[in-house]
Amino acid sequence: MTQQTNQKLKSKRLESLDILRGFILFLLVFLQPVLVALGRVADSAILNPILYQLNHVSWEGLRFWDLIMPLFLFITGVTMPFSFSRYANLKSKREPYKRIIRRVFLLFLLGMVVQGNLLGLDPKHLYLYSNTLQAIAVGYLIASVFQLHLSGRGQIIGTILLLLIYSIPMLVVGDFTPDGNFAEQIERIVLGRFRDGVHWLEDGTWAFSPHYHYTWIWSSLTFGVTVMLGVFAGTMIRKYKDNPKLLMRNLLVYALSLLVLGGIFSIWIPVIKTIWTSSMTLISGGLCVLFLLLFYFIIDYKGFSRGFQWLKIYGMNSIFAYVVGMVISFRSIAQSLCYGLAPKLGDYYSVLITFLNYGILFLILRLLYKHKRFFKV
Repeated sequence: MTQQTNQKLKSKRLESLDILRGFILFLLVFLQPVLVALGRVADSAILNPILYQLNHVSWEGLRFWDLIMPLFLFITGVTMPFSFSRYANLKSKREPYKRIIRRVFLLFLLGMVVQGNLLGLDPKHLYLYSNTLQAIAVGYLIASVFQLHLSGRGQIIGTILLLLIYSIPMLVVGDFTPDGNFAEQIERIVLGRFRDGVHWLEDGTWAFSPHYHYTWIWSSLTFGVTVMLGVFAGTMIRKYKDNPKLLMRNLLVYALSLLVLGGIFSIWIPVIKTIWTSSMTLISGGLCVLFLLLFYFIIDYKGFSRGFQWLKIYGMNSIFAYVVGMVISFRSIAQSLCYGLAPKLGDYYSVLITFLNYGILFLILRLLYKHKRFFKV
């Protein structure tokens, strides 16, 4: 290794984490929506298999796109051992809990803005718990409590208990169909009409959507597990940062162990991302570790970061990119500038507008990155 690469490995912040986070955001708020828009107007033998992987599986199984949300939660966990190291010698936990509660509150609020229809100002269509940011908030809260109050062994035991607490009722009560699983029943009881997917009828009553089966309340337990799986990876990085070969070997063993355990769990509990089953948690966790290992090997160990630096434009402002990309549309700007191309491009005009919509967001993020303006929660 060169001296420059060795210094990078010893630094507190890993470039691979920012670039991996940026890669996820680039997929989410640029590449996927543009390719989907293109797929609507072009039937391509090359594009169709890619689009298949850039869409969620309907129920059982995993596609690439089903790993995006687990990666968000996992990376949150990876960074926590670094940020929480400052609290190690504090006798009072008051100060860290003030920061934790503030972050959880802001993430939950932003989740309601993105997907909970908070800005609609209509109580009938207000959804309390329905977004990735809120899953991160709950998983982060669980992992924070574990790290502040439990030893390393205690954190492992606590994570196993979360898996078991989630799994036992899922096995004993109900089944693993969209309407019959235990997590679905909890969702309907706790959230009621404030659940996403609820629709109102003409007589003023409401009903659950037959098509919406994402669960959040009971799945919070496995959200916490996913974040903790990231915490364990981050702990390895801190411990073995001066021995990158040993670190990569341990990460590989860790990833394979999670995949094997997930496969064993799947004998009894199917892999279902929609309800965040324990088998899905373990298998997706193993795949997240492999992604982390791959990016660490390329970026931090080999030092091949030049062609990936632009992804930090997304990664360093990930929350801002996600919220703005999901909430604000720049299509009117794009249409105002390009309406003359509509007759010439035909169906492909919508692809151009989608490209420019997310291209404008990229320019905003690039400007923020250039002036070192980073929005943290």
